[in-house]
Amino acid sequence: MSIYNYLVKKPNGEILSMETYRGKPMLIVNTANQCRFTYQLEDLQKMYEKYGENNFVVLGFPCDQFDNQNPEDGEETTQLCKINYGVTFPIFELVQVNGETTHPLFNYLKHEVGFREFGKANMQEKMLAQAIFQIAPSFLDGRNIRWNFTKFLVDGNGKTIARFEPTDSQLDIEQVIEKIL
Repeated sequence: MSIYNYLVKKPNGEILSMETYRGKPMLIVNTANQCRFTYQLEDLQKMYEKYGENNFVVLGFPCDQFDNQNPEDGEETTQLCKINYGVTFPIFELVQVNGETTHPLFNYLKHEVGFREFGKANMQEKMLAQAIFQIAPSFLDGRNIRWNFTKFLVDGNGKTIARFEPTDSQLDIEQVIEKIL
């Protein structure tokens, strides 16, 4: 399988093939409107603008799986992201990223690239790990996505290059993006 074999749904209900993004490096992110990491939408928009001339795209997939931090549908989420954070990159319909109803794209991404041990990188991550342990301890296990704003970097050939946790710095992410551009 390839990332280009997957279909995603736009907020208006239109089905889009990931083939649309063939040849473009992508940063695929599970987002949320009411999360303490929601400020990252501004950072993602800046990356989208900064690297857009290199065909780089950011793709946002809202997810309400983490403490109900995105109860809105895709259309409302898109509007909130645009109004509150100036987002112009594509936002899709809500998805599940863990469990039995995991969207196939995220199931694929989680198995394409390794993950690092979580909860030890910095104080913010330690605190997040404690919160996850209380809310949904299974999200800390294995390949599961631990929280909103987990990011997957895919190169222009469709190869998943890296996974970034919500607590990883924008500078570290940009360094890896620049290597593949």
